[in-house]
Amino acid sequence: MSSKVPPIILNNGVEMPQLGFGVWQVPDAEAEQAVATALEAGYRSIDTAAIYGNEEGTGRALAASGVPREELFVTTKVWNSDQGYDATLRAFDTSLAKLGLDHLDLYLIHWPAPARDRYVDTYKAFEKLYADGRVRAIGVSNFEPAHLERLIGETSVIPAVDQIELHPHLQQHAAREYHAEQGIATEAWSPLGQGKGLLEVPAIVAIGQKHNRTPAQIVLRWHVQLGTVVIPKSVTPSRIKENIDVFDFALDTEDLAAISALNEDRRLGPDPSTFSAG
Repeated sequence: MSSKVPPIILNNGVEMPQLGFGVWQVPDAEAEQAVATALEAGYRSIDTAAIYGNEEGTGRALAASGVPREELFVTTKVWNSDQGYDATLRAFDTSLAKLGLDHLDLYLIHWPAPARDRYVDTYKAFEKLYADGRVRAIGVSNFEPAHLERLIGETSVIPAVDQIELHPHLQQHAAREYHAEQGIATEAWSPLGQGKGLLEVPAIVAIGQKHNRTPAQIVLRWHVQLGTVVIPKSVTPSRIKENIDVFDFALDTEDLAAISALNEDRRLGPDPSTFSAG
């Protein structure tokens, strides 16, 4: 099945599907089937990370899918304990081998981990991988504007992507504004707010009823209309298919205003300015 997902053009001209499939918290044994289901449903962008422990299962699904490599967009991330120039180059080789690929489409620094103070050196290793043609785009994850400002000041390639926690309860206005100024694509993790609470909010339920869509589809459509890249995660085949089916309707101004009003600046995940665990 071909993909119906439109691309976002990154700041280096590379095309990235606007909606992809995340495999956070999916055990390696289950990742193969989940990714296979996603590829069959039309997803072409797959997002994993070294710390998820499922790069091998993800790689097996990619290899078995029959989807041409040039149609796939594969992202993984370097973990905090592998930050630093030489350690990052080794971690990249390990991830690539586990995925069974000869190049990556996007490599991200998973967290700034400011207490370790290695993210600039880590990114310099990314720049080498990028210059060598081993990765098509490089970026970061969970970086706040202050981290990005320092990174941009001390390196030469502006990150293509910053993947951050983003959902209607945490709308990240300052980060999105900074990204837009710098030409960095915003990518949302936990786009559905990790499930139930957000999807039961009356305003979202009501908008779903109005469009004859599920609450999850409403939230994903909101992300799409914001212009963010979004990577919903599910291991349920029906939900995997439902989550990609958001490109044939649109939210109106009233819908967008109702969702905008839900912002609480409430994080579900760690605070990037203090989280440095390895």
